[in-house]
Amino acid sequence: MQQSSNPMSPEKGSTQRDLSAGIVIFLVALPLCLGIALASGAPLFSGIIAGVVGGLIITPLSGSPLSVSGPAAGLAVIISDGIATCGSFSLFSVAVILAGAIQIILGVLHLGRVGELFPSSVIKGMLAGIGIVIVLKQIPHALGRDTDYEGDLAFRNLFSGDNTASEIAKALQLFSFTATCIAIGSLAAILIWDKVLIPRFPSLRAIPSALLAVIFGTAVHELVRIITPQNLLDPSHLVQLPIASNLAEWRSLFTTPTIPSAHDLSTIFPLAITIAVIASLETLLSVEAVDKIDPLKRISNTSKELIAQGVGNITSGCIGGLPMTAVIVRSSANVYAGGRTKLAAFSHGLFLLVAVITIPSILNRIPLASLAAILIMVGIKLAHPQLLIKMWKSGVEQFLPFIATVLAVVFSDLLVGVLLGLCIGLFFVLRRHRARAIAVVAVDNSWLIRFNKDLSFIHRSELKEVLLQIPNNTSLLIDCSAALYVDADIRELLDDFSASAQFREIALEMRGVKN
Repeated sequence: MQQSSNPMSPEKGSTQRDLSAGIVIFLVALPLCLGIALASGAPLFSGIIAGVVGGLIITPLSGSPLSVSGPAAGLAVIISDGIATCGSFSLFSVAVILAGAIQIILGVLHLGRVGELFPSSVIKGMLAGIGIVIVLKQIPHALGRDTDYEGDLAFRNLFSGDNTASEIAKALQLFSFTATCIAIGSLAAILIWDKVLIPRFPSLRAIPSALLAVIFGTAVHELVRIITPQNLLDPSHLVQLPIASNLAEWRSLFTTPTIPSAHDLSTIFPLAITIAVIASLETLLSVEAVDKIDPLKRISNTSKELIAQGVGNITSGCIGGLPMTAVIVRSSANVYAGGRTKLAAFSHGLFLLVAVITIPSILNRIPLASLAAILIMVGIKLAHPQLLIKMWKSGVEQFLPFIATVLAVVFSDLLVGVLLGLCIGLFFVLRRHRARAIAVVAVDNSWLIRFNKDLSFIHRSELKEVLLQIPNNTSLLIDCSAALYVDADIRELLDDFSASAQFREIALEMRGVKN
């Protein structure tokens, strides 16, 4: 495990890279925070609050050096239904607070170790699948169609009825020339900066290419405003950040939780448990995934991460923010932007806070097409073709769970994809564990059955078939000395065979049977 003594302290020479990465995360997080809030039916500013809390509160407490926390698309439907069930966002906030408390308990009980149960092939498949989804989901935004909210990762949009494929088809039919030019120009700016200029002039690395893409896109749109205003993008294709002009309006952007009645608690408790379980699961998946792409190959403390998430959700709920998780898209953007310590995620929260207070009108001039270009580059890095080739060469036991996870994430959603990959991976584990567990040797009328490893219920059918092969009037030695553990199902089968052996005139000896 490679951990600095103070995880908030930047490693030598990394401060510049972390701050640069923080800018990239900020640019990625801004539309995602707003989009997820919009999709959830919550106040728009609740997404910004969650993003700021994720950066400034969760990061210092986090068990992961690179994960970034904020509102998650996977919770959008739960939030929307929860607000409707509770009757108000202020009452829903109580469920967020309770969910945070539950996460702290889960962390104290060290249940973060559950994340270690996910096979590497499934985690890699999840990353590749999300990379493909990011690219596909951002194509409509790059073409000027924004009916799907920013941050959505599900194949079917429950709010519009469309799916990823139909959204792309409609965007291609009714694309915006202005948005398309901005997206292509932003992609070109990123590629030229990263692939041509920085290798020649390394000092330019301090300026992130994502920032240049946003500056380029915003400048082009402002020129369109002056030269050909009839080609201006619709306001829905720009960042739409709530603007407060005085202190009273600022206060109105924050929601104070309502004190629930006894009747309300019967609704809030199940909702809080649901939020806590789903948010914790997505957090563990995200942390495990980020550890896989961490250049320094550090190992995160997942139980500590759950406690940090709990503190963050309590804070977010108290001031009117959305529930949060560690999120893969922003965390991946952090890694690929060069982030190396917690300073990157912390600074993104600080940038988000300062920007929404000081320059919201400027932020609202940023075209979503420029931000789509940034996310497309993140998606391409996550789903690089070399990963597919590497997994193919690693063999069927690694490739099948990987590709199943990829396809399920793309055509369903993240949790379904991980569950399918996990089931397929478990099948191979059970098959491997079952194989060569029992050895049989026969010489004349003498038979030997030797257990080569621990036996459980999955070996019952195999052992039963072996015992049925033993003929009458023979001697049989069952050697269990190599098995440290024999479960109750196997013991019961052996007991039944022992009882029947005397009637079949089988001289039975069992050696090394452990109680």
